[in-house]
Amino acid sequence: MNSTAPQPFYQKLSLTLLAIGIIMLAIYLGQDIVVPLALAGLLAVLLRPLEGLFIRIGIPKLLSITLALLIAVLIVSAVAVLISMQLADFSDEWPKLKRNIDLFYRDARRWIRREYSVSYRQQAEYLKNAQSKTLETFQGPETLGVVTGPLGTLVLIPIYTFLLLYYRAMLIHFTVVLFAEEQKQRVLEILGQIKSIIQSYMVGLLLETTAVAVLNSAGLLILNVQYAILLGVMAAILNLVPYIGGLVATALAVMVTFISHPEIDVLLGVVGVFIAVQVIDNNFLVPFIVGSKVRINALVSIVGVLVGGALAGLSGMFLSIPVIAMMKVIFDRVPGLEPWGILLGDQTPEQADNNLFRFVNLKKVAAGDPAPGDPAADDPAADDPAAGDPEKENQP
Repeated sequence: MNSTAPQPFYQKLSLTLLAIGIIMLAIYLGQDIVVPLALAGLLAVLLRPLEGLFIRIGIPKLLSITLALLIAVLIVSAVAVLISMQLADFSDEWPKLKRNIDLFYRDARRWIRREYSVSYRQQAEYLKNAQSKTLETFQGPETLGVVTGPLGTLVLIPIYTFLLLYYRAMLIHFTVVLFAEEQKQRVLEILGQIKSIIQSYMVGLLLETTAVAVLNSAGLLILNVQYAILLGVMAAILNLVPYIGGLVATALAVMVTFISHPEIDVLLGVVGVFIAVQVIDNNFLVPFIVGSKVRINALVSIVGVLVGGALAGLSGMFLSIPVIAMMKVIFDRVPGLEPWGILLGDQTPEQADNNLFRFVNLKKVAAGDPAPGDPAADDPAADDPAAGDPEKENQP
């Protein structure tokens, strides 16, 4: 009896689905631990070249890590101070904004009474009930966790980042020795690919965010919109959440602009600015700045963002794309998982230069000969599977 017979498809599918379910449950239940650790991992990979630069010029490792982390903290603090200054200016205009809101509120009450025959007293009762429910929600015991949770995450991320950089070699060695000796080279190759993808993705993401912030702010300044820099920077930060962030940023900008500039031409101009920036971002900035290493199709990206949001909120949405990119690297290089890599990728069968998508004469293939008229007859990729795969051509 052959003990190495392949597992039935239903058995492999069941084990795969079970593993996915366990991982998702672990992320959902342990998100307070997993999310800060994952964010720190991305930051550690991003800061690794800077740490290496300090080490090469003779600075000790411990001090190099501290300096790299300090630079990152200073940059984040500078952005936070910029946003805080804009928010302070926003608060100075609060009386004017309150007056505009009151005018809009009275107009809305009249419209509701005229269109739906709901009296002012009934509307006041509805608002009173909504306010009481809102107060009960904020006075609940879970409110403290909602407020202190992000603060705890902000404290943990620098600590985790420092420790991940300091114990990097030990963690890599641990990952390698988990596998058999003959798999060592493949494991090192996968780790190197993951590191390269995450570094290029994070650096490109920072450059893209800066460019989007500048374009948004410039467009809003041309329209003479108040708080243009604040809205432009916040929209760029929200744009870090793929697909959904851009829509939320546009809605937020329109709402804030409507309070101080209710003119329809200004509102349409704001929408036009954000649409134009999104077109530039999707067609020029992302392909040329972020790069083409994160090759994930749009369907998987959207589903991944939604799943990440359901599991870990806004942080899960941000982490979804790099996590899927790492999964694709692993799937493409582990025997038996290649179909999942194809599912995550952005190549359609018509685009892929691969024998997997060619219709050939099965009898001829079984005999070792290509089918008549099959391009594989003259294609070197037929003898060398790596010849038609750009990713495999670059493997060492």
